[in-house]
Amino acid sequence: MSAIDRELKTIAYLKTPAAIRHKCDRLFQLARADKLRYFRVDLSQLDKAANYVIETMRENYPDFNIPFHSRWRHFEAGNLPRLAELDKILTEFEPIERAKIKFDLAIVSVLLDAGAGADWQYCEAATGQIYRRSEGLAVATFRMFCQGIFSSDSDVPWQVDSRGLAELTLEKLAVGFQANRDNPLVGLAGRLSLLQGLGRAIEQNPLLFGSDNPRPGNLAKYLFDKCSPELKTDSKLTNSTRPSVREVGRVTNSLHAGATCCKTIEAADVLSAVLTGFGEIWPGRYAIGGVNLGDVWPHPALKGENLGDDLVPFHKLSQWLTYSLLEPLQELGLAVTGLDELTGLPEYRNGGLCLDIGLLKAKDLAVFAGSYLPGSEVIVEWRSLAVILLDKIAATIREKLHLTADELPLVKILQGGTWTAGRKIAAELRTGGVPPIQIESDGTVF
Repeated sequence: MSAIDRELKTIAYLKTPAAIRHKCDRLFQLARADKLRYFRVDLSQLDKAANYVIETMRENYPDFNIPFHSRWRHFEAGNLPRLAELDKILTEFEPIERAKIKFDLAIVSVLLDAGAGADWQYCEAATGQIYRRSEGLAVATFRMFCQGIFSSDSDVPWQVDSRGLAELTLEKLAVGFQANRDNPLVGLAGRLSLLQGLGRAIEQNPLLFGSDNPRPGNLAKYLFDKCSPELKTDSKLTNSTRPSVREVGRVTNSLHAGATCCKTIEAADVLSAVLTGFGEIWPGRYAIGGVNLGDVWPHPALKGENLGDDLVPFHKLSQWLTYSLLEPLQELGLAVTGLDELTGLPEYRNGGLCLDIGLLKAKDLAVFAGSYLPGSEVIVEWRSLAVILLDKIAATIREKLHLTADELPLVKILQGGTWTAGRKIAAELRTGGVPPIQIESDGTVF
């Protein structure tokens, strides 16, 4: 095999969910053997962790009708019907155009959803409500989107296009986020750079994003056309007659009220399109053969003779984005399969839960006193172990509830769920609910 072929094979592998689990599991096995530098694993706490998450799920979803873990949950922070506002506006559009608009919104909002920091907040003018962290970023980006900040056409504010992104300035973004010296938002310049990179990326890939007025939302049409389903509407299938959670799980957790379909789309295929389309926007990442690898980092314990042996992929934002694109696809009638091929999201809420509940033990308490870059060994270790522990928590929860992976997929356990439980236990243990380990974020990873 030639050097170029080896590079291409390694790049393709590192973009798969299977690679995430494989590399993370290698570090997990080393942790179980107490051969990692920073953490050891205590699986005796697994039952405690599962019970804590189940309790959190029951508090938030007593009927266990849990939606997907996605950006759409955050848009309705404060239990306010912002999405109903948007849906009312979108009634005049054809279904595929509605999907493109929702893709535009989800993509730009997820890319801006890196950690905001503990000192930032957003006051929503329409309601007077104040939001922080992910919810604050979601509401802020929702309002910016509806105001047309990401659009180059004032007559069509509900879109994100390449020219609109190119014209975006730090000042406009700061105003939209209400960020200033007294209300600092972590990584504001990094967020602008990411959006400018998004604008360039969609111009360079017309197959995914179109050549006439390139938009990230055109990815919806690409994915829809790739599946080419024949839709059959069923007027008898309404919200009142929607299948139960268990029944929905049995048919891939993806039936959308009012439509059925004869073809499916794999969740991993959506992730592949996301990684292909947006791979070049991530700044300061490792590259192989000039190809930006994205959220992929080295760990010295994995060093070997082969190219990429030491690299651990996570693709956290890309998977978060993938989860957030599934619902607009369902609204088009596509059935999404292979949900559990994607992994849990290795970020500070899920990882924090593993530490705070005792599944992970720091070998030296000094680790909690520092702050670390995303590529540092301690953070790569922490995130890797969290990926595998999320799978184990999910399996234990299903066993306790007598449910299968189809009936309760990981994407629902994250929502119900581990992310919420991570925030909850952090608030119980630390003022302000800050994560147990501090990350020096540039606004493009977490």
